[in-house]
Amino acid sequence: MRHALSGTWDGTRAAALATLAASAAALGGALASEAWGGLVPCALCLWERWPYRILIALSLLALLLRGRLARATLVLAAIAALAGAGLGLVHVGVERGLWPSPLPECAAPVLGGGTMAERLARMPATPAKPCDEPAYLLPGLPVSMAAMNGLLALALTVILAISALRTKEPA
Repeated sequence: MRHALSGTWDGTRAAALATLAASAAALGGALASEAWGGLVPCALCLWERWPYRILIALSLLALLLRGRLARATLVLAAIAALAGAGLGLVHVGVERGLWPSPLPECAAPVLGGGTMAERLARMPATPAKPCDEPAYLLPGLPVSMAAMNGLLALALTVILAISALRTKEPA
């Protein structure tokens, strides 16, 4: 019996296409929530976008490659997605007060000594959103954007790992 995804659209290519779509949707959703939802990203939020950018590039590459090279690209994509899940976990821990943020941008600025004019000159032009203040996409949904990001990245990790391990292709 022939598998539905055999031939041109094999499991590797299907996983790459699904990862490409999910990653583009995640980045698009983040940008839309800023533009139309008025949400302000913190420094950790901005870091959490990098794995999706890497996933887009690796997905495109996996779509172009065949065989073992495509599978190896999916393994790299799974590692990038796992890093995204880890960033989401770190951010949720910061939001819940379990640990401080590892990024200095998330902390209040230390203005030090000097005159009042010197202190004011060292202040940022616009205040950054604190990393321990959760952003919610839907007010009634008690899951923060960081938690949703971590769950999506974890799901992509599992899908990519399964696809890379189960797909049997010739070199």
